[in-house]
Amino acid sequence: MKTWKLVSGILSIVLSVFVLFQSALAGVANTMSANGEAGGSAGLFVAILLLAGGIVSICVRKSVKKGGNIALVVLFGLAALFGFTGAGSYGDLYIWSFWCLINAVLAVIALVKMKKKSENSIMNSSY
Repeated sequence: MKTWKLVSGILSIVLSVFVLFQSALAGVANTMSANGEAGGSAGLFVAILLLAGGIVSICVRKSVKKGGNIALVVLFGLAALFGFTGAGSYGDLYIWSFWCLINAVLAVIALVKMKKKSENSIMNSSY
């Protein structure tokens, strides 16, 4: 999981820059066409949360506590929620939201693995 957190953190930071510019352009296009969509604004929220999630992912990759994984679930989960609900006709936002959902699910898996590992160590140390 350490390697995955590093790789996903780096990819999330790089993708956040791309999503930020793409969302800004989508927001300008939405404003100019006056179509009432908010895909560009939702994309900006996704980009900010993607950047924060990437930074947290890199920082907590070697952590043995649960707080970092919980933060990753919250950040990437919120990003996925904002992206899926606010995408509208901005189709690329579904792709970035799916990436956030993958990261949130993998953070949940890391939490479950961590819990099982701590339970096994407690059981082994009691004998």
